[in-house]
Amino acid sequence: MQAVLEETRTPYRWRWVALFVILAVEVMDLLDSLVTTIAGPVIRAELGGSLSLIQWLGAAYTLAMAVGLLTGGRLGDIYGRRRMFLIGAAGFTVASLLCAVAWSPGVLVGARAVQGLFGAVMLPQGLGMIKQMFSDKEQAKAFGAFGPVMGLSAVGGPILAGWLVDADYFGVGWRMIFFINLPLGIFAIMGALRFLPEYRAERTPRLDVAGVLLAAVGAFLLLYPLVQGRELDWPVWVFVMLAAGVVLFVAFGRYEAARERAGRDPLVTPSLFRKRAFTGGLALGLFFFAVLIGTGLVFTLYLQVGLGYSPLKAGLTTLPQALGTVVGFVAAGAGLSERLGRRLLLIGTVVMGLGMIGVALTVRGAGADISPYQLSPALLVLGAGMGLAMAPFFNIVLAGVDDAETGSASGALTSVQQLGGAFGIAILGTIFFGLLPGAVAHHVDTSAGELRAQLTAAAVPPAAQPAIIAGIRACLADRVAEDDPEVQPASCRSGAAPGAAAPADPAIAGYAERAVRDGFRDVTVRTLGVALVLLVAAFGLGFLLPRRARPAAAGH
Repeated sequence: MQAVLEETRTPYRWRWVALFVILAVEVMDLLDSLVTTIAGPVIRAELGGSLSLIQWLGAAYTLAMAVGLLTGGRLGDIYGRRRMFLIGAAGFTVASLLCAVAWSPGVLVGARAVQGLFGAVMLPQGLGMIKQMFSDKEQAKAFGAFGPVMGLSAVGGPILAGWLVDADYFGVGWRMIFFINLPLGIFAIMGALRFLPEYRAERTPRLDVAGVLLAAVGAFLLLYPLVQGRELDWPVWVFVMLAAGVVLFVAFGRYEAARERAGRDPLVTPSLFRKRAFTGGLALGLFFFAVLIGTGLVFTLYLQVGLGYSPLKAGLTTLPQALGTVVGFVAAGAGLSERLGRRLLLIGTVVMGLGMIGVALTVRGAGADISPYQLSPALLVLGAGMGLAMAPFFNIVLAGVDDAETGSASGALTSVQQLGGAFGIAILGTIFFGLLPGAVAHHVDTSAGELRAQLTAAAVPPAAQPAIIAGIRACLADRVAEDDPEVQPASCRSGAAPGAAAPADPAIAGYAERAVRDGFRDVTVRTLGVALVLLVAAFGLGFLLPRRARPAAAGH
């Protein structure tokens, strides 16, 4: 069926069934933004590729979605929201299949970017149709359904990913995290064909292709050097790319202003950037979501690579954080957002920071013998802060713009949310990988006395011990810095390397394992420290926001 709706708030007959279809694609997007964080180390171990592959699995998806969201809603206004929803859902499903059968790191990263682009076409259409299908009274209930769905996806996503990877159904391993999108996608397509109404705007806007290209290329020029610069040893052209990215964003701003002056539809309304509250909100969103997504990657690397947890155990370890996020959302929805306004966002940021400090102190204090139960209290606080801060974020920021600017502001804000996630993965991931070799080498040096005693007990001559320790140091530092997991560094091919056949081999292997674990622990704590600085910046920017949301604001 295809009912055509005009610009009206008359309730649509099948609106609640249509809402269920829209929520199904929301679940697909949320799961896909979470699952590769848990599965990343396993994917790299099977497909190969450099350490940056783990970063690109998330960054390619979020960057593509960030750019696509700038124009996704407008495509629905031009060509029809139902039609673009179907194209987005079909493209997302096919891209998921391509991810599942990917035979190389490049194919997988490319397919993730395609997923993000089609997701950006699909998601805005559902939100736009909700505003047309439901009456003013029912819109709050409809948008309110997104909170529980987001919460359940946050809780279930990492656990589902870990379970699917560990269970190895049909022998496909990590690929099942993408295969599972196929039935969801088919359901969404069939449901859309049957129950979603068509909608077209009375005034058809024009597509700003040049603006999209400027924003896309500018974002890529900023992100690529941040992810790849470390493994390329920061050549000069990396910094040239960063500078060019900044120049392109300046050009983007001027081009949009010129387009508006000429009476054409700009991609982002330039007048928005003259509003302190809105620009402060964009900057806050960039910092906040960089911390949110970037720390998720860092913590997963610590659990799976540093502590040797399975994907399922790593997912279950983060369960308290997800539950805390749900608690924060529920508390905000129970009236805290209305009563506290901007203060709730600031309180949530502080609570989140306290949780992050708690995680860092727990990781530092418990050492290699840390258990998921020890991490649970701090993760619960961290998640609660996330929920409290995220719940009022969009409505508070949008309170600082005029009614006519709300559509453009919403698109820009959602894009910045995704862009912040991409930059968080790039920046915090690069810091983590960059600090790791030095941290491991440091622990080899500081624990050398313990190994000497064990070597002496194993009848290794004192004269031979310095060479063994130096060999272990070089091997471990090179191994954690090696981009290709299949390559054995030259320093690990000597008798002094961990695992070499020698009477003292058990002592050497245990010593090497402790050094690596301690190195991961230290780097995790230091990277969380950087994330805390970014969070403090977000807290400061929060004071630029309006004190309260508009009384009629709802949902997205």
